[in-house]
Amino acid sequence: METCRSHEEISVTLLPATPDEDLVAEARLGDHSAFAELWKRHSRTTFTRIYRITKNRADAEDVIQEVWLKAFVHLNTFDGRAKFSTWLTRIAINSALMTLRRKRSHPETPMEFPDGETWRSREFGDHTKDIEKHFVKRESVERLRRAIRQLRPQLRTVIEIQQAKDGRVKEVADIAGISLSAAKSRLLRARTILRRALG
Repeated sequence: METCRSHEEISVTLLPATPDEDLVAEARLGDHSAFAELWKRHSRTTFTRIYRITKNRADAEDVIQEVWLKAFVHLNTFDGRAKFSTWLTRIAINSALMTLRRKRSHPETPMEFPDGETWRSREFGDHTKDIEKHFVKRESVERLRRAIRQLRPQLRTVIEIQQAKDGRVKEVADIAGISLSAAKSRLLRARTILRRALG
């Protein structure tokens, strides 16, 4: 007589042939082996996409941990309208871009001056005009960010990648996991909408 096998044992046996959507459903019910299989399938590709943005292995490793934590916590928000891999890619790209923005906002610069000067003895001139320019520029940047946030996710993703990667469309396509023609088309649509929004 064949012994009864637990749900967990059957699940583990079927994992390699199970579609992502079924694994997501199982993971939502608390099946950790199903989530582990999703990680196994998509970690390498996800890490590669993140690394292409950060260009730094340590940052990429931090980001991928953050991505999988977000995926686990927000798994119930995955509605199945897009593929799981697409949903995960969006989380990865957004998290990697956020890390880049944080690093650019707070660059690590040593407070050292030539000839043995210290910050206490350094004399600073009148930078009033520079400060005014800075605030005007910051306001323009903030307006652009607000406009980008209003774009639909597909367009927002490509424009944010392009900003981070200094305009290389091929790299945008590779990171977003879309064709070169799709990247060009989405970038064109995004720029058109942004021009209208910014007047």
